[in-house]
Amino acid sequence: MTQIVESLAEISDRYDALFVDLWGCVHNGVAAYPDAVAALQAFRGRGGTVVLVTNSPKPRAGVARQLVEFGVPDDAWDTIATSGDSARAAMFSGAVGNKVWFMGEWERDAGFFEPIHVIHDPVPIERVELEQAEGIVCCGPFDPLADPAGMRPRFLYAKQKGLKLLCANPDIVVDRGEVREWCAGALARLYTEMGGESLYFGKPHPPIYDLARRRLAEIDRLVPDARILAIGDGIGTDIAGAMGEDIDSLFITGGLAAAETRTASQPDPQALEAYLQREMTSPRHAIGFLR
Repeated sequence: MTQIVESLAEISDRYDALFVDLWGCVHNGVAAYPDAVAALQAFRGRGGTVVLVTNSPKPRAGVARQLVEFGVPDDAWDTIATSGDSARAAMFSGAVGNKVWFMGEWERDAGFFEPIHVIHDPVPIERVELEQAEGIVCCGPFDPLADPAGMRPRFLYAKQKGLKLLCANPDIVVDRGEVREWCAGALARLYTEMGGESLYFGKPHPPIYDLARRRLAEIDRLVPDARILAIGDGIGTDIAGAMGEDIDSLFITGGLAAAETRTASQPDPQALEAYLQREMTSPRHAIGFLR
């Protein structure tokens, strides 16, 4: 049964490393959550390691720059694993061909096409129109507020051509401040439902957890899975991914599931239990907000 805890410190001595989601846990897409930052600083202060594991399509360096803008200090984390880096490695390995149709906001997502040095002999990638494409690279919708169903005509054409869609961010939605936006995962889900093939590299899929463990190894931290705690507010991404990797999880109920779990400061126990039963999942721990 899921244990509701008052703070990370209540359980942190059981773990040596955290795999921490960003959006909805550490910041809201606009500014950092001070209590969450303090909790991560305290965990590191006692010798723990914090890996930020995010479904952002950005490369690691781009997320680090964004954290500065949001007010998340460097001493709250050790390293970063992004779905963008995992997906970029696949793209430069030729997973969706040489000529790709790009979906997203170019000013925001241009870094996705920067070279990645872990790939030897990378495939040269050319951005083309859909009619010339061998595959699709999806970092997000063109308009994050528009109904993904508006992509059906182009997706039907892409499916008939047999194009694979590389999804750089499996999240379905995200809350930017008080506004809920669609993410790349919503488009990939639609494409799959229409009979197309979508390739995923972020949570809850294994590649990003492999990358997170490699990030730990890069900084000489070899942590067994039994000593890792995954923290996140996405029941279908953060929590499902942790369960798939057989690592413990701390569900942040005050994020995407705040209404369903009736979270003010803490989740309502009965509402939380009902929600988890509907989702057919069971995180080890739950808390209203990371603190």
